[in-house]
Amino acid sequence: MPSNCKIVVVFVIYFAFVDKVELRQKLLQQRKSMAVSEWRQKSDRIIEHLLSSSLFTQAKTILAYFSFRQEPDLSPLFTDTSHIWGFPRCVGKSLFWHKLTQSDAVIKGAYGITEPHADNPIVNPEEVDLILVPTVACDYQGYRLGYGGGYYDRLLSSPIWQDKPTIGIVFDFAYLPQLPIEPWDMRLASVCTEMGVRIV
Repeated sequence: MPSNCKIVVVFVIYFAFVDKVELRQKLLQQRKSMAVSEWRQKSDRIIEHLLSSSLFTQAKTILAYFSFRQEPDLSPLFTDTSHIWGFPRCVGKSLFWHKLTQSDAVIKGAYGITEPHADNPIVNPEEVDLILVPTVACDYQGYRLGYGGGYYDRLLSSPIWQDKPTIGIVFDFAYLPQLPIEPWDMRLASVCTEMGVRIV
């Protein structure tokens, strides 16, 4: 590649990164400013749409998350024993998934995020039917904006995970026409907001 082309690529990646940082801060602040009543109401509407989605109802083993920094709260779903629930534990730069029931204790792990104990049973990737992916934002093409750690991009780029059905979970104000993307960003198969589930 000619040197001038390399310079252009570096600048494109740099400005995409800057845009992501600024956009992330703006959207996190907007999410933080939501009244608790609005946050709960919109979270409950997201749950209602998931419960009417065949992607969700036909899944047996589902990977989910515990709400952090006013992410949509899906915890009312976790009492449903017709599903096997898996939750992530951060280890280094990777996510390890553990089965969790209502009777299991949880801990505060990396970054203060609630996660299972390390001795909880590991989820076998072959058993997973659906992944509910937390996001800061999603766009109409299925690309997501996370917190910048790349955990889900690394997970979804792995051959054992990349064909699993995914639903990005996000409030509608952060469901945008287009996000700045980079070559390693992984697309989600669908997105759920309080307005409904969209296949991308």
